[in-house]
Amino acid sequence: MARILLCTNPSASGFTGGLHRSVVARLRESYEVETEWPGTTAEARSISAAAAADRFDVVVAMGGDGVVHHIANGLAGTGTALGIIPAGTTNVLARILGLPRNPRAATEFICGRPPVAAVPTAMLTLDHGESGVESRLATFSCGAGFDAAVVERAEQEPHRKYRFSGLHYARSAASVAWTGFSERAPDLEVTTRDRSAEAVAVFVSLYDRYTYFGRIPVRFGSHEPGTLSVLVARELPRRRLVSILRRVVTGAALSGAEGLEVWAGVTSVEVSAPGGFPAQADGELLRSPVKFSVAARPDYLRVLKPGSPEQPGPDDIPGKGPDGG
Repeated sequence: MARILLCTNPSASGFTGGLHRSVVARLRESYEVETEWPGTTAEARSISAAAAADRFDVVVAMGGDGVVHHIANGLAGTGTALGIIPAGTTNVLARILGLPRNPRAATEFICGRPPVAAVPTAMLTLDHGESGVESRLATFSCGAGFDAAVVERAEQEPHRKYRFSGLHYARSAASVAWTGFSERAPDLEVTTRDRSAEAVAVFVSLYDRYTYFGRIPVRFGSHEPGTLSVLVARELPRRRLVSILRRVVTGAALSGAEGLEVWAGVTSVEVSAPGGFPAQADGELLRSPVKFSVAARPDYLRVLKPGSPEQPGPDDIPGKGPDGG
């Protein structure tokens, strides 16, 4: 019988003890199941890496994007697959991959022995100056400047995050744009193999679409599977915020907005600023680096997902369901 390790974040917004017990009972009808409750992000990574070394078939992350991110970091590059049972606030990767958004439906999906697909990732190398260098994997996005500041602002009011989810992130984004970045001069140096720019914000996506905003996906424009799309904001003056918001709401690509550029088909990008800058990966805040490099790692993570075996999934993001994630 195949072996599953279920790693659960009990502080996830959708978690209850009864839900966990029902998930474990259902999984045990189809798999040999062990459970873990990581107490820290480092523990989540080490537990999942140990499970891969012990040749577990699947490590299931039950929670939100945070626990998925850290477990993926422990599994990437191994033969053990990642399973996802959404029970958090936004569950972005689950939406991108077309997974069931209800925890019990996601459990049934896993029990149906779905195919394993290889999906893209991005490897971040973060230079903290005298504090050293670290590596981190992103499963759907990372960024510097504006979007990291939005995550930081949203995390300051966790009760609103859990209750209002996408609306809270949208409100946080509007507040940061209006008060923190509207008059900001470009302080980030962005470089790829064939271009460079100065920017106030850089967003790197592994997919054509991305969203923390519930049913509203943010579209970047053209995207080449297995590469990175880099959104560069040279400036974010208040006079342009309304037109950018209109593009987000209507589903128009941000690549056509004044002051924004989308560099498609990128295999690696470097962002730097002498004084350091806020950064995030998969919505997880990172220690402020003075430089980070992001490199595409196609097919580096194996995931249980709908679709053909060992093939990346579509770039579509389903609308958010009533379960809230």
